[in-house]
Amino acid sequence: MTTGYQIKEQDQLYFITLQVVEWVDIFTKERYRKIIAENLEYCIQNKGLEIYGWVIMSNHMHLLAKSNINDLSGTLRDFKSYTSKLILEEIESSNESRKDWMLKLFKDSAFKHKRNSSYQFWTHENHAEHIFSQKFLEQKLNYIHNNPVRAGMVQNPEDYLYSSSKDYIGEQGFITIEKIVFQWKTVS
Repeated sequence: MTTGYQIKEQDQLYFITLQVVEWVDIFTKERYRKIIAENLEYCIQNKGLEIYGWVIMSNHMHLLAKSNINDLSGTLRDFKSYTSKLILEEIESSNESRKDWMLKLFKDSAFKHKRNSSYQFWTHENHAEHIFSQKFLEQKLNYIHNNPVRAGMVQNPEDYLYSSSKDYIGEQGFITIEKIVFQWKTVS
């Protein structure tokens, strides 16, 4: 089912949410978060993805992103396809305690959609909201960085490793981001 939250302008900045089907809490394990972070970095270095903010939560992720080659939808499609493949391979080959349960859910989700042959890891939608103002941008960046705090995972945004919050306090995060420099408006 298509929602109204689509990427219509491929060269613009968007707040994007990618969700695991059935809200499976797969990213509670670091090995799966690392796959996501490594592949975000690959897309930055090789596919023209620019990331201004990001966070990986237990069953979804948020990005503030755009494409410098005007193909944000294509980049996200490739990212989701490849990370699905890697994560499913990791589940099948590891001693994942929830292996049978997760694979059944991913198989059942694939059965619901004709586009998938065996498993579906990500939902088909890229919940994308166009960034239309500085205020909206600041709101979404704060939302991204405070998400782990609201979820009770950490006390402070910068304590969470799989997020861009460290980059915004002058430390180096896991992936290369484009840091937003906010311009203060003077009122006369």
